[in-house]
Order: sequence, then C-alpha cells, then structure tokens
Amino acid sequence: MNDWPEGWSDDNRGPRYGRGSAGAQPESARVMRQVRRGPAVPPGPRSGYDGSGPAAPPHGAGVPQQPSYVDGRGHEPGAGDGYDSGYNTGQVYGAPGGRGPGAPGGASAGRPRPAPNWRRRIKWTAITVAGVLVVTSVATYFWADSKLRREVDLSKVIDRPEGGDGTNYLIVGSDSREGMSKEDEKKLHTGGAEGKRTDSMMILHVGDNGDTLISLPRDSDVVVPSYQGSTSGKVFPAQGRHTKLNATYAEDGPTLLVRTIEANTGLRIDHYVEIGFQGFASIVDAVGGVEIDIDKGFKDKWSGADFEAGKQTLNGQEALAFVRTRHAFAASDLQRTKNQQKFLAALAHQVATPSTILNPFKFYPTMGAGLDSLIVDKDMSLWDLASMFWAMKGVSGGDGTSMNMPISGSAGGNLVWDKAKVKTLVDELNNDEKVTVSGN
Repeated sequence: MNDWPEGWSDDNRGPRYGRGSAGAQPESARVMRQVRRGPAVPPGPRSGYDGSGPAAPPHGAGVPQQPSYVDGRGHEPGAGDGYDSGYNTGQVYGAPGGRGPGAPGGASAGRPRPAPNWRRRIKWTAITVAGVLVVTSVATYFWADSKLRREVDLSKVIDRPEGGDGTNYLIVGSDSREGMSKEDEKKLHTGGAEGKRTDSMMILHVGDNGDTLISLPRDSDVVVPSYQGSTSGKVFPAQGRHTKLNATYAEDGPTLLVRTIEANTGLRIDHYVEIGFQGFASIVDAVGGVEIDIDKGFKDKWSGADFEAGKQTLNGQEALAFVRTRHAFAASDLQRTKNQQKFLAALAHQVATPSTILNPFKFYPTMGAGLDSLIVDKDMSLWDLASMFWAMKGVSGGDGTSMNMPISGSAGGNLVWDKAKVKTLVDELNNDEKVTVSGN
C-alpha cells in the first residue's frame, strides 16, 4: 500500500535520505528550520533542498503547508512585513521591544536595580553587634569570676559588730612572695623572709554620701581580742595584749586581722581584698606603667627607691619601691600610707582610661594580672569588686575623702589612735554620713 500522497511515488520524491543518494540528507533535515543568509530566493518551482528535481506537490492531501525560511523572515517575500524571526539581529527570544534577558542590553540590564534597604541593613547590623557584645560580656564575666581566689572565710570571725549603711572593704597589701623566684626577690628588693606580713592596710567605705578611704598604719597600737583560730577552730580568750596591727596578720592571717580591726573600731568589715608584691607589680606593668607626680625626690636602700621630683611614669618594680618606702621619711609609716593612697589613685585612674578599657590587648592582660593576684573573701562577687574599684577611682578624682586613721600620739614605738575621733568617724560611716573627721 502506498502511504504517499496522490501523485507521489517512491521514485519521484527527489534526492532523499537512504538508497546511497549523493544528495542524501539526514532525516531531521526535513523538519529543521533552515536559515539562509543573503538575498532571498525568488519564488518559483523548487524541489529538494537545492531547487533541483520535480516540484513538491501542492498543499493538500493531508500535508500541511510549511512556511519558508529561505529569506530569513519566516515567510514568502511579499507576504507582508509584520513578522521578523529575529535571526538577522540575534534577538531570537526577544521580549516586546526586541530585548531579551539573554541578550546584551536586555531587560535585566535595562531595569534599574532596586535601592538597598538601609533600614533593614542597619537593623540586622545592630542586632549582630549587640549579640556579639552580649556573648563577649557573658564569656568575660565567667572567665573573670573563675579567676577570683575566694580563700578568706569571714564566717570564722567571732563577736562581730552590727553592720551599718554602705559597704566596708578591708584592702591589704601583703609582702607575700608567692610565685617569686630568687631573682624576682632580688630585683624587687623584697628580701627572702618566710611567711606573710602586711605592708599596707586600708578601709574603703562605699556609700551614698561620698566614699572614704582610710589608711591604717601598720605600726598602729591595738589590743588583741578573743578570736577563733583560722585553722584549729579553737577560741583564744582576750588577754589585754597590745601589739602592732600588722602583727595580728602575721599571727593568724586575715581573720584575726579583721577581728582585731572590728574590735578596736566597732566598724564591721563586709569584704576582704589582699594583693601581694608580685601581683601589684604585674598589674602596673600590664597597664603600661602609671604616671605620678612626686613632690620631693627620695632614696631608700631597703626598698630600692631612687626617685627625682616631678612627673614620671613608674613601671612595676619602681611602683613597688614607691609604695613600700618608709625609712626615707621623717614621718615614716604615716608618709608611706599617704604615698600608697596617692599611687593607688593614679593606678585606678590609669586602668579606667578608654585606652585600657577599650583595648582588649591591654584590658585582658591587666584584668588577668589583677584577678590572678587577688585573694578575697568567699562572699566577694565581681560586682562587689567592681564597686570597690570605681569607688577608689572616685576618691582619687575628688568625689570622696582620703585620710589616715586619726592618731593621738605613740607608745612604745606604736602609733596610738585618737579614740574620740575614731568613734566619731565610725559613727559617721555606719550612718553613711559625710565624714567630718580629719586624719594625720
């Protein structure tokens, strides 16, 4: 049965695929749209793909009429000019206007980019920065808290006075050589004595009506009260024994020192802070030195001090010599306590500067050096420690009072406190009133 349209035979189809024909084309050539460049071929009888051979049968007999693409326009010449295939311009997939997303200068390039949403960007930037600050702050808090050495148990102090308004810190500078080598002891002129003694003692009262820093001379004459041994737990009765204040620390450590101060003043100590030689020098070095104005030059072979008058920046070794010197002064320990207050004020100011707080390469070493060397009571929190620090800075800036414990004279080489002034001072502190008493 012949499947070709009427009038067609298997022999008059012209050149075709198969049968070894020289003009054979692949089968797909009969369905591909072919584009020819150049002048259009005039209409006329055509057969095959090169115009040779018998003409194709007319439209009909089930064969749909196919458009001609020989002129590159997709229709016969003269059929109208309303259609352009786009092949001549390369804009085959043109959108209205002949510009497509895949062509140069297409619709995506022609449309303007949307304006950036700055409000959204600022919002997410702020959220990100806030999140980083929160995470950093929390991590810093736990890191710092883990470094505190809470070794002093004030619950072992017996017969304590009632607490007043405000918070009272006992700040102790000890001559502890913990962590020091023989070279360090020689360099810092500390000597190699065994045990620990106190080189400085201060009470810092933090309240709503101004902060007060009171130095307690180490040679202060005190009566040793009854106390509970820090290690044995045994209670030792009072015997009316007089001694120097720093000797009580050497006898039974921080708890006896606190017990003696409370018994001789009537002022309750809320928190205890102690720092040794090495820790003090490390803090000064970590902060990059401390600038201080020395009124009058002095030398002391015992502490290694050798200073000229005027402004100068002290490193850790020099700072330790400055706060320990007493043999170079006629007022001895009283002048030393004044120098200690002066230096601590300068140190607090230096630590609190933006160049230290905002610089992590200075802030963390300084904080680490300080926390590693501090010994505090078991109830001390970082917030308590920060409150103490800012109060010391406030006192140094003129927002509080710095003074020595009032002295009335001496007995047996010990400095005797003025009992009347001490009572007035303690009453004002307990009531958180502005201090009116002056010290030596």
